[in-house]
Amino acid sequence: MKRIAMALLVGAMAAVPAAGFAAPAAKAKTTAATKAAAAHATTGVVKSIDEKTLVITRPGKKEHEMTFALNPSTQREGTVAVGSTVSVRYQEEGKTHVASALMVHPAKQTTHKS
Repeated sequence: MKRIAMALLVGAMAAVPAAGFAAPAAKAKTTAATKAAAAHATTGVVKSIDEKTLVITRPGKKEHEMTFALNPSTQREGTVAVGSTVSVRYQEEGKTHVASALMVHPAKQTTHKS
């Protein structure tokens, strides 16, 4: 009887650590997949645009450019043109920023005092 109880106890102890290690590994895979598909957003002024590429200039202390890959599934709201201010949602695929959506901001209206 003691041998059966001991065997059950050893079996249970062996199974618990295995189950404990399996969950973090599954979580790590999910986290890596989530990071790969994580969406980012930025705003800037269009420097150039063609069928496959958008380049914007981001304002700030150190103004810099960002380049985005465009594809047929990139959603566009408004007419994107050089000089227009746009918001870009994108994912990082390796070292490439792939735009998922572009939204043009309307030009600021200036009022003239008479």
